[in-house]
Amino acid sequence: MSNEASPKGPPALLQTLPGDDVRQIMWRFADRFDYQMVVQSGRAVARGPVARAVAKGARNSHEWTDDKASLLHEFDASGITAAAVDPEYGGYIEGPKNFVLGLLAYELAWVDAGAGTSSMANTLALAPIHERGTPEQKQFYMSRSVPPQPGEDRKVWRGAFALTESIPYVGVDTGVLSGRVRVAEWKDGEEPVLQVDKRGRFITNMGSANFVTAAVDSGDPKFKGSCMIILEDTDPGTWDRGTPTKKLAHQLSSTRDPVFSLRVPAHRIIGGYTVKDGVIIPNYSHAEVIEAVFTRTRATPSIMTSAKLLSAVEPVIRYHRRRFRGATGINEGTPRFDMGLQQKEDALHRLLDVWAAGEAGASLGFETSRLLDTYDAIEKAKNEVLAAQGIGGGRAELKALRAREKDAIEFVVLSYLAAPTATESARLAELAADPVIKFIVTESLSSVLIPSAKLWNTGHGVNMMREAVSMMGGYGITEDCPGFLGTKWIDGQLEATYEGPEVVQRRQLSVTMSRPIFLQQMQQWIAHLRDVAKQHPALGAGTLANAMEMWFWSREYLSTAKDAFGKDLYTNQRHGVTYPLADALAWLVSTYHLVLDVLELIAHGPENPALAEGIDGLITFYCDLTHIHAATAAGEATRICAELVFGYKAEPDTVLDEKATIADAFQELAPFVALRTKVDLSLVGTKLAKDRAADSLAHVMIPEVLDYPV
Repeated sequence: MSNEASPKGPPALLQTLPGDDVRQIMWRFADRFDYQMVVQSGRAVARGPVARAVAKGARNSHEWTDDKASLLHEFDASGITAAAVDPEYGGYIEGPKNFVLGLLAYELAWVDAGAGTSSMANTLALAPIHERGTPEQKQFYMSRSVPPQPGEDRKVWRGAFALTESIPYVGVDTGVLSGRVRVAEWKDGEEPVLQVDKRGRFITNMGSANFVTAAVDSGDPKFKGSCMIILEDTDPGTWDRGTPTKKLAHQLSSTRDPVFSLRVPAHRIIGGYTVKDGVIIPNYSHAEVIEAVFTRTRATPSIMTSAKLLSAVEPVIRYHRRRFRGATGINEGTPRFDMGLQQKEDALHRLLDVWAAGEAGASLGFETSRLLDTYDAIEKAKNEVLAAQGIGGGRAELKALRAREKDAIEFVVLSYLAAPTATESARLAELAADPVIKFIVTESLSSVLIPSAKLWNTGHGVNMMREAVSMMGGYGITEDCPGFLGTKWIDGQLEATYEGPEVVQRRQLSVTMSRPIFLQQMQQWIAHLRDVAKQHPALGAGTLANAMEMWFWSREYLSTAKDAFGKDLYTNQRHGVTYPLADALAWLVSTYHLVLDVLELIAHGPENPALAEGIDGLITFYCDLTHIHAATAAGEATRICAELVFGYKAEPDTVLDEKATIADAFQELAPFVALRTKVDLSLVGTKLAKDRAADSLAHVMIPEVLDYPV
């Protein structure tokens, strides 16, 4: 289906704002009725009790109040609390939960991200147990963290995740621990009793938590290394919830600085332990547990920020259209009365940029969540194969995986062949059946998508949230701003630091984006975009492909180039090179997944009877929106790459002829100049796409009032 204007008339316009039918197609859960019911449950809580709590001023206190605590019971009653738990422990959704938790976070953050954080904090506390806990630990804590069934007389257990500590600039280095564990008592033939001393910093859920999963290091020769351990509020010693953090954001969640000094049995060490020569050795270090947890949980905060941007579209449209109503001389039926600020191009174009950023972030966040839902089974299968070969983890596993990366690259290449030969098909089937190959390919993608989503969605997202607030005029910074846009902007600042601030994500990307396996995957993305551009020329796929090709060349060049003083550019300590390059990649990755989601809408939207009436306008709008964002992403990537490629060169010693250019003095950079020119030329039509999308924005129907209180 074409999205270009017909020569017989103008293109179809977007009739209404996208609803559930559109989201279910784009985010691939149209066939999951259980997910759809979770969305409805989360939405009912968000736009009911949560919205009313915000409207009555529940955010105006640092304390954990009754109004805030009551929301936990709403989460219990609606099924939100149990959504993260496996059915064997009292949950109700089979299989991995990353995607469904992303949907819940999206619905709650649409109204208030603090409510989303309060809901997710218990899941984060359980994550170390879920990922690395013993069967007994899983059974005990998971089953107590779901609401009681009929006939049960018990309270729901709430947890907190205590990683960071009261050290300067907390959260930057999760490897630095001041919490200590010592052997307090160890009688012959009995289980050791441990003394745990831990000071937490910025710990979410402490207002209601009665258990904590805490990271500690050894303070005793009889205890080797670090671990994560479970603390309970009934353990002997000090359980001090600490003072409330005087934060400006996420006020519907409880955040405090707790102090623990407790005696706990050794079986609380997450994942268990062994004893060798009288020394307790945890089966997992705290770093190994955290890696497993953060691999699976970082996508969710990124989705929360994107939800805010998309939630801002309707309130901004409503504000713009009503801006002049009630003023003297502004009569009903006149353009100024009906359209208000939307008569002006600036208002429309700026809102389109906000909308596009929200869509791209959601596309990347949900794709990352879907990928992570495949991760557990793939990782387990890989572990079984390696264990059968006598490879048990650590350096031995890394060496084994590195030895198979060449085969994984071959698998990627064969997977994208349009018409493989019989020999190639047989080889592809052989590689596809190998769990180790499947893990290498999945892990390569996840190691780029996860930090990209966390970096770009929250970093660029909060900048665009400021843009949304500014479009509300003075109303944007009032407590009763429609859609709570001001508080959403503030909340976004905190999401950018959750589970590692931007610097952590850039650091990871600077390593994973240079792996040969990912670079091959990116080459296949480029080839795919070239094919898409032929079928849907107005989607912006060609622009994105050119920008990716330019980024690829820049990375290759910078990986061996030196600066004007002969120092290597692409090294661990040259953050001025690797980090901006990571930023550029994140722009491209987010846009690529928006393209994929719009292709899904093009393919399956016409099949949905509920979308039949306005499908042409819907697809035209989304194609234009993607084209707009592809141009923006290409522009950002071009700017960054140009600064890096040229910025470390010294000016030529000789004076250039007036007809010469700076590029003439650096002939080795001629390919970059050609690639950049190619990107520039591919921007043809992008502003026309923005004009078309703006026309839709000016005419789209919106509800008379928001569906939650202000």
